Amino acid sequence: MIFSSLPAAGLAQAQTGDRAGVTAQRSSTETLRGLVLSVSHGAAEEGLPAPVYLTLKTAQEKVRVLLGPRRYVDQQPLKITPLDRIEVTGFKVEVKGEPGYFVASEIKKGDQIMKLRDQEGRPLWGGAGIR
Repeated sequence: MIFSSLPAAGLAQAQTGDRAGVTAQRSSTETLRGLVLSVSHGAAEEGLPAPVYLTLKTAQEKVRVLLGPRRYVDQQPLKITPLDRIEVTGFKVEVKGEPGYFVASEIKKGDQIMKLRDQEGRPLWGGAGIR
């Protein structure tokens, strides 16, 4: 899978577009299973919080997964680290017709669950603030 740049602004607005004029098309919900290769933190952009990403190796490919703002992710009881085997439910976004990221709605590790977005893909951290 080839990843193009999706600004952090796409973090909360992956369905409709962002302030930089990049439109993102959401796919239907799907679930990926695999091994976490890395966890990284992006830079905050345009007044939005710094995002957390992970790279997931599935049976077919390596996928870049967008979790959410670092501050929200860090507050969750479930911690994701490299070499964890996880299940991620979410949706793919395309940016300007090119593959973008897999946006996580929920992550399962064993019997633990991290909820990031509701069934409609809306962030649980409540827009610019954090619940």
